[in-house]
Amino acid sequence: MTAIPHDYAERVYAGVLGKLIGVYLGRPFEGWTYERIMKELGPINYYVNERRDVALRSHHLVVTDDDVSGTFAFPRALADNGYPKRLTSKQIGQAWLNYIVEERAILWWGGIGNSTEHTAYLRLKSGIPAPQSGSIELNGTTVAEQIGAQIFIDGWAMVSPGNPEQAAYLAEQAGRVSHDGESVHAARLLAAMEALAFVEHDVQKLIDVGLGFVPKDALIRRVVNDVREWHAGDNGNDWERTRALIAERYGYDKFLGNCHVVPNHALIILATLYGGNSFQEAMRIANTAGWDTDCNAGNVGCLFGIRTGLAGLDAGPDFRTPIADRMYISTADGGAAISDAVIETQSLVAAGLALAGVPALAVAKDGARFNFNFPGSLQGFHVKGGSPARLHEVELSNVAGHSRTGERSLAIDFRRLAPGRVARVASPTFFDKEVFTMPTYQLVACPTLYSGQRVECRIESEADSGTVAVRLFSSVYDEHDELIQIYGDAQELTGGCHAVLSWEVPETHAYPIFEIGVEIETRDPLGVDGTLYLDYLTWGGAPDTVLKRPDNNLSTMWKHAWVNNVSQFQTRWEGLRVTNGDGLGFIAQGTRDWKDYRVTSEIMPLLANAWGLAARVQGRERYYALMFDRAEGGRVRLVKRVHDELVLASERFDWQLDRRYRIELRVAGSDIEAHVDGKKLFSVQDTGDLPLTSGAVALVVDSGSISAEEVRVSPA
Repeated sequence: MTAIPHDYAERVYAGVLGKLIGVYLGRPFEGWTYERIMKELGPINYYVNERRDVALRSHHLVVTDDDVSGTFAFPRALADNGYPKRLTSKQIGQAWLNYIVEERAILWWGGIGNSTEHTAYLRLKSGIPAPQSGSIELNGTTVAEQIGAQIFIDGWAMVSPGNPEQAAYLAEQAGRVSHDGESVHAARLLAAMEALAFVEHDVQKLIDVGLGFVPKDALIRRVVNDVREWHAGDNGNDWERTRALIAERYGYDKFLGNCHVVPNHALIILATLYGGNSFQEAMRIANTAGWDTDCNAGNVGCLFGIRTGLAGLDAGPDFRTPIADRMYISTADGGAAISDAVIETQSLVAAGLALAGVPALAVAKDGARFNFNFPGSLQGFHVKGGSPARLHEVELSNVAGHSRTGERSLAIDFRRLAPGRVARVASPTFFDKEVFTMPTYQLVACPTLYSGQRVECRIESEADSGTVAVRLFSSVYDEHDELIQIYGDAQELTGGCHAVLSWEVPETHAYPIFEIGVEIETRDPLGVDGTLYLDYLTWGGAPDTVLKRPDNNLSTMWKHAWVNNVSQFQTRWEGLRVTNGDGLGFIAQGTRDWKDYRVTSEIMPLLANAWGLAARVQGRERYYALMFDRAEGGRVRLVKRVHDELVLASERFDWQLDRRYRIELRVAGSDIEAHVDGKKLFSVQDTGDLPLTSGAVALVVDSGSISAEEVRVSPA
């Protein structure tokens, strides 16, 4: 058994942050050459997304990106399969089919033979399992040896602390879903280095161990040895000279395809060697060197985050505050799309401990979504109207103490707060309209907070703070897709006291909730200064809400709250009209916070091979559903789908087109009930392996169209 480092969780957090910082640094000029970067930007020392002197592709900092989505989505295969010791390429390929929405989520959809990942996805979809789906034999060397296997490896390394053998194995299994050859060699080498970095600081030793997982005749081995030799030749003092040598011997012009792994792997080794012990220097080199900057800097950032820890990330410019831990993970499991570095760290750590056979850590603050338990963590919280951490006289910071059950809290410092001038801090629970201007990658997401759920937070007041009133609030989209605020009850808080605020979110009439936060105000005409400490903020329970088309023709954000996994999701008519041209598809909404609930809808089949209502949806291939089809003259089945379909109950049912059926599913623990038109048809228990314990709701259709006025969700 591999010993788990005592600071494992915090080092994973640093690795996750390093990945995000690298991706966000390199994304605006991805694909640029070193020469163009130097001419138009100069050395990259900080984020350039807001620079106006060059025509950058996006001013956004936190963006949807395949490097982020794939890195954190695909390791979910571990939990989905019960944390097997030897997760297989086939199982990871199944995760692709579950979490990827074709032409919309995670990948660059560049076409078969052009985009390696798109090619592999089409192989998987056609029934060719991994690893054949990514093989040179099937796809050719050029397609199979692009960069993708390397860019997604960080998660596999972070669940393997001090265990390079496991990391290399998982990276290979994952890489071979879509890639082969030198691409997989690079993935194994880099994953092993990152895993070993939890217990070994010396870069040369990391590379030596990584090379142990690369065949002796591999080109990747020769590349690494050349870069090491060039680095030694100038005593590690001239990375630009070595970059030029890389370009001369291993540049893009030497390889076919859009983004070959070899040139970019060489730059990763370059930044690793010349970066020394400095996260900032490694970031500067990886980004200034050019080519696939977000991918390379993301891998280097994760490696150096693990190696140097949070202290290394914080040793130079403030890379952390502008991103405030935020990330988007665009998948068919839409409720997990609006995420942050703390949430994803907790998931990876749980997986790493399970694989090591080590007892799980106690969940921070009883599982609170926002727990601020890592130094510097903001978890998306920002001062409303300004930068993520400061607006005029309100400032946020992560501090030690002021927590009932944890170690840290979020400090909210306010100055000159006066009547009529409130302070608001909040974190997103959905996305804003600016998402639609992000280039290349689409965000598929559901809100994380819904009507009927109870929000709770605990707040302490500094001893010398003035008296203030605090209350929870949410911003909700309205009929014009503008944000309006709704509020919980205010509670007075004096210096040295604490309060627990609790609020059941009222019905928003199908308009999505954009953010959750705390508002602070005072009645003191002289104004007050002070500090409040947000210990935690969380919510739970099943929603009590109606998901429908709002009663107007103006808003659109309500529609984007659904995961659209069908060929047509129409809004021209009243209600919800869902069409899928070939095979199973669905529209889904909700999160894995939803455990025990009932879901009801009146559904009209217009023309379909099969149709139904689903509960506990965890992606395209994981859910329970009551399905109607034409077999045996018409039947209804209660099914469990986990890649393959398991029939839990079935009976004849002569259903008709163009007639509405009132369908209801009730899920509570392992019990599942199905009702049609008020009659209970089935009541079963899922006593099999890996039951689905939580998830979203969905309208399902197979090769046809259905319509429904609404989908109602309520506590069981």
